[in-house]
Parts: sequence; C-alpha cells; structure tokens
Amino acid sequence: MTIFLYYPWLYLFFATLFGLIIGSFLNVVIYRTPKIMKQEFRQDCADSFPEYGITPPTETISLSMPRSQCRHCHQPLRIIDNIPLVSWLVLKGRCHYCQAPISCRYPLIEALSAIMSAAVAYHLGMTPYGIAALFFTFVLIAATFIDFDTLLLPDQLTLPLLWAGISLALLGYSPISLADSVIGAMAGYLILWSLYWSFKLLTGKDGMGYGDFKLLAALGAWLGWQQLPTIILLSSIVGVVFGLVQLRLQKKGIDAAFPFGPYLAIAGWISLMWGDTIIAWYLHTFLGG
Repeated sequence: MTIFLYYPWLYLFFATLFGLIIGSFLNVVIYRTPKIMKQEFRQDCADSFPEYGITPPTETISLSMPRSQCRHCHQPLRIIDNIPLVSWLVLKGRCHYCQAPISCRYPLIEALSAIMSAAVAYHLGMTPYGIAALFFTFVLIAATFIDFDTLLLPDQLTLPLLWAGISLALLGYSPISLADSVIGAMAGYLILWSLYWSFKLLTGKDGMGYGDFKLLAALGAWLGWQQLPTIILLSSIVGVVFGLVQLRLQKKGIDAAFPFGPYLAIAGWISLMWGDTIIAWYLHTFLGG
C-alpha cells in the first residue's frame, strides 16, 4: 500500500481497472438477479402450496452458474469473449458463433462502472471509506438498471447496503457519526413510507414500491440524515424530467408506472461526492449562511 502514497495515480489506475472488471460482473448481476428472485419465489410457492400443483423451477440459476452464454444461440462464451469492453469492440458488437448483435448496454455499464470508480478514487482517495464507496457505487449501478428493467429493487442489494453504511459508522470509518447514520436510515425509510401511505389514502393507488423506502434508508445510513433533503430534491427533479421523457419515448400515459429507484441512486451518488458542497452553496446563496 505504501507505493500508492508515492504514486497516487497508481491507485486511480487500479481503481479504474477494478471498476471495469466489476462492471462486467454487474452485467451478470443485473440480468440474473431478477431471474433468481423469480426462481426462489416459484420454489417457495411450490413448497408452501402443494395443493395447487405449482411446478417448481426446472433449472437452478445463480450468479456463477450456468456459464455466460449468447442469448440467441446459447453457446457458452469463450474466456476471450468476456474481457471487459475490449471483447465487445474486437467482436464489433456481435456474437463470435452466430453473429447476432450484442447489446451496447454491456460495454456501456462496464465503462460507466470504470468512470464512476475513477471519480470516487480521485475524490475520496485511498481510505477505508473511499474503498467502501467503490462498492457503494457498484451496488447503486446494479440497483439502477435492475429497477429500470423490472421495477424491482432487490433486498439482496438494498439491505446489505443499509447495514454496511451503519457498520462503517459504528467502526469509525464513516465521516458521519453512528447516531447520524441510524437516524438517517430511520428517517429515509419513514419519509417515503409516509408519502406512500398518504398518496395511497388519497388516491387508492400505489405511488412507489417498498424497495424505494429501503434504498433511501440505505442512503441515509451512508450519508446521514443531513443529506436526505438534498437526495429527495435531486431525485425528484431528475425523476420528473427523465420519467416524463421515458414515458414519452415508450408512448405511455402519465399514469403509467416508472421506476423511482434509479433517480434516488443517482441523487445518492451525487450527494456522496458533492453533497456537502451543494448544501454549503445553497446555504450561502439563499440563506446567506
């Protein structure tokens, strides 16, 4: 580790490379986690209600098995086909076996993971909290794209993120106190829970999912209750703008459901990086503080 003190750019390089590699794994997490959830739900239903004759899953899916394969011809990918970003460019975005197109989202997620890792490494440095913030970033990327695809925020992502934030504060690695972390988690959950039930009582409709509550609770655990107003304001602005654009592109009405989790994740990451600066600017500009 001493070498990073003499050559800070080396840590930045390795963090970027690590982000690129993890980005490839995030593609697997994003694609398979909803399938694993569906598989587990079906198995639970089959075990709990045998009288309904529910067929249990015929295959077992995990993050490691089966091997990655082409979605079109189902041929297992070669090791050389799994090199992050490089393989997609070398293959010109097509399967080596059947020449079917490979979505450009895979290299984009890998590149996004690398860029955001570089930003975190540069901004927070090689500290325990800075290293933890890399994994915070990876979880937010996975949660964002899963929610975009399925309107789900898996507990497998949000709950470990919540407990990790509190644990960092407990161990003294977080820049916030344990009290601020716990209050942030409680307040984050209760704010959206209250909004959900207020909206439901007024309209009879569900305004958001419980996964959103847990994600904001996790963000509160990492960043403290002080950052919650910034996160809520930023996510609301970004969510309204991009949500309307998304509905327009999909030619859906204003009543159609769209995910809010991605905008919470974006706002949370921005607050991680520049939240204190944003709050200081607001207080100085509008309150003269």
